Amino acid sequence: MPIYEFVCMSCEEHFEELVRGDMQVECPRCGATKVAKQLSTFAMVGGSGDSPSFGGGGCCGGSCGCGH
Repeated sequence: MPIYEFVCMSCEEHFEELVRGDMQVECPRCGATKVAKQLSTFAMVGGSGDSPSFGGGGCCGGSCGCGH
């Protein structure tokens, strides 16, 4: 059962939720069901091993439509 990151499209709350099967996710702040799944940010070691490179996603810059 994976944990996903979500953003509420109503109140812009960012939260994590343990998702089981096809359960409907609700915002813990306002109870809205219109939420968008976000990509998690993670770190990984680059090919040269010199320094870590960071990858990820999320909604920085408003790409998810939440207005941030």
